[in-house]
Amino acid sequence: MHNENWDDMRFVLAVAETGTVSGAARDLGVNHATVLRRVAAFEARHGVDIFDRTSKGYQVKPERLRMIEAAREVGNAVRSMGNLLQGTHAPLVGTVRVSSTDTFCQWVLPSVMRDFHNDVSGLQIALISTNTHSDFSRSQADIAVRPSLRLSDELTGQVAAHLGFGLYAASSQVQGWLGMTGSLVRSAPARWLAETVRAEEIVGTADSFVALTGLARQGLGRAVLPCCLGDRERELQRLDTPGDIGSVPIWVACHQEMSGVARIVAVQRFLIEGLADRAKVLSGLSTESGAL
Repeated sequence: MHNENWDDMRFVLAVAETGTVSGAARDLGVNHATVLRRVAAFEARHGVDIFDRTSKGYQVKPERLRMIEAAREVGNAVRSMGNLLQGTHAPLVGTVRVSSTDTFCQWVLPSVMRDFHNDVSGLQIALISTNTHSDFSRSQADIAVRPSLRLSDELTGQVAAHLGFGLYAASSQVQGWLGMTGSLVRSAPARWLAETVRAEEIVGTADSFVALTGLARQGLGRAVLPCCLGDRERELQRLDTPGDIGSVPIWVACHQEMSGVARIVAVQRFLIEGLADRAKVLSGLSTESGAL
């Protein structure tokens, strides 16, 4: 496909994504007339009408939906090629966005970033705290640091350490349990909890281990927490025997298309080494929280 054809196609795709000419113009940084002209040029070149013009905006004709899907694939391929070319020649400068959970962003990664800042010049790490998986295809993050049994198909990475879990409460007299909601429902400790505790014993829930820690600290129930989080809380007691609940791998991963980009490779390597240095505390085999 000629480059000018892709140029017209990206205007078509923008209208399909936003549903309006004004929305497409805003996203592409052009004026309203330019969008209309480029969409008309594409339709005229290929002899097709792509949109139904309605009072609510532009709707893709049902018979043209596969064409729009193909346009998305072309757009992804063009962006991927640009990323690869940029990464091949890019020096180790700029910002690398690292996505991780709130537990890691608050209690684990800050010290790793401190070491990185002291050892590496020219690169900056932007930390993104979220308990949901970032959309790498839309460039919301460059690297993910995630405790997970496995990676999704579009990611590639390496296990840096293992995250151990334990059972914690304000005292051994606490009888109720704290459950998990949101993205935590799919976690390994949530499965352990479901197999161990009856639903009627759950007195409260949260979608964050940090939030669960706060609830447990108030004596509201027993909570399954990452050991690196629970062990540092002086107001909590550990009630299980290490190893009872198990652990999950901690992945340092990126999108497969970005795996050769020099600045991302450099930050990944540093993160892997930093987490490996803290492996004993992360696994729960050591309670020296200061090691983080």
